[in-house]
Amino acid sequence: MGLCLPCLGEPEPPSPDPEEKRAKLAEAAERRQKEAASRGILDAQSVEQKRKRKEKIEKQIATSGPPPEGGLRWTVS
Repeated sequence: MGLCLPCLGEPEPPSPDPEEKRAKLAEAAERRQKEAASRGILDAQSVEQKRKRKEKIEKQIATSGPPPEGGLRWTVS
């Protein structure tokens, strides 16, 4: 009862095309990565926008060069 032998009359099911299998695996990996990245976050789109905005500001700071002489300027109103 514990043995399971394939029927002699039935051919073995065809294995998926390697390209198709690779595409499915890549899709599954992307889906897992996306789910893991958004785990615990209620509004993933908002978080993504904030991250992009932060990267943009950091890039502007990096490309602007050193601050002018005198350091920071403070104004009191």
